[in-house]
Amino acid sequence: MKGLDRAACRAWAERVRATYERWLRRLVEIPSVSSDPARSADVARVARAAGELVRSVGGRARVVATGGHPMLVGELAGPPGAPRLTLYNHLDVQPADRAAEGWSSEPFRLVRRRGRYFGRGTTDDKGPALAALFGAVAARDAGVPVTVKLLWEGEEEIGSPHLARTLRRLGRSVETDAVVISDSAWLTRTVPTVTAGLRGWQGFLFRLETGDADAHSGIVGGAVRNPLGELMDLACALHDPRSGRVKVPGFYDDVRPLTAREREEFRRSGFTVRAFRRDNRVRRLRSADPLEVMERTWARPTFEVHGLVGGHQGPGLKAVVPARAELKASCRLAPGQDPARVAALVAGFARRHNRDVDVEVAPGGSPATRWDPTDPLAAAVRVAVEFAFGRAPAFVRDGGTIGAVGSMREILGCPVGFLDLSLPDHGYHGPDENFEWPQAEGGIAAFARLIREWGAARNAGPRARLAPSRASGAGPAGPDRRRAREAPRRSP
Repeated sequence: MKGLDRAACRAWAERVRATYERWLRRLVEIPSVSSDPARSADVARVARAAGELVRSVGGRARVVATGGHPMLVGELAGPPGAPRLTLYNHLDVQPADRAAEGWSSEPFRLVRRRGRYFGRGTTDDKGPALAALFGAVAARDAGVPVTVKLLWEGEEEIGSPHLARTLRRLGRSVETDAVVISDSAWLTRTVPTVTAGLRGWQGFLFRLETGDADAHSGIVGGAVRNPLGELMDLACALHDPRSGRVKVPGFYDDVRPLTAREREEFRRSGFTVRAFRRDNRVRRLRSADPLEVMERTWARPTFEVHGLVGGHQGPGLKAVVPARAELKASCRLAPGQDPARVAALVAGFARRHNRDVDVEVAPGGSPATRWDPTDPLAAAVRVAVEFAFGRAPAFVRDGGTIGAVGSMREILGCPVGFLDLSLPDHGYHGPDENFEWPQAEGGIAAFARLIREWGAARNAGPRARLAPSRASGAGPAGPDRRRAREAPRRSP
């Protein structure tokens, strides 16, 4: 590849498209479900296949044991002393059941339909991982003096429980100057968005046992305590189920408010309540105001009940007082909140409210993260996205949690940012998950340009500023640029 203008990137991507699709098929058809012990061999197998891929494009790769599922560590080496940029993705996937979830085809068989690639892992996160890799290969072939490292994890979908320990053990071999993640989605097809913040997470299990066996309600009802009812009472004591407000004293004390700039980025993101309801298949919201919904889902903490288990679960009515019940819940955390402090506040409140409830704090609590959209890495991402997709991105937040982000920031001691490629209708974690070539092709171009821009800024020193992509000849020109701004990208 001789250059990194948009036409050259597009032509190069078309030349490697068949290779991209072949490897996407191979990776998707390995059912690497990290949460299923029966699939452990498949998670290891997908890491080995990924290592074969990296070596096939001239890189170095090794599969690293973690104490859990393995991780792939790879590298496309630049010249001695070159800046080091790490691309993080994950190769494990969510479970999938065709009959139970209503898939149109087998989840672990790649199917091309209406110009899209269907299959579990296509958009989360194997398709974006391949786009990032091929973008790195394009930059290397164009002579960009940057060493690109790869961290492809096998445990992201279960909270990355072994990542921190593994990074510490690997030491200097994983040292880097910055990390970029591609593991999130735009809000619309017409406005690219970049994740500039994630909420944290802390889970809880509340259990109450009041007998040795379920009892006949006609015989014991009124005299025997009902654990289901008491856990319902506890849930309502912890939070107001109508407004969502958490009632635990001190819960909101450390929450950092949004800045005016962050709110402005939210407003220009293209978010609409109608699309939010459609994409998430929900009918009723607590607010119809777009900014209020964005703030609630991206920037405010929550307490959510996920399940209440106990008593009769089958068809029909069985008149029993259950002997035991379990409430499953978690908090999404906002920047400023410490998971350990939140866990102590919630658990302490629950025990005071009902001293017989057993409270289990789930392991793997993660803090929220924020990314300064003015730092050099963010500036490079902004240029790269506009170059590839013809429109400058909005920097927003994501309401989810990626535990790896905090671990990498703490251990690697460098900026961690995002360059997102998935679209809202790609079915993250749902049936008929899919990805498409226009996003892959754009992703290849974006990552190639990102590596060049960030490397140039890094080599120029801390005072360097990245020029807007229009000034550097990036992105479509004339009618092509207008079409990119006015119309959604369409599948081939």
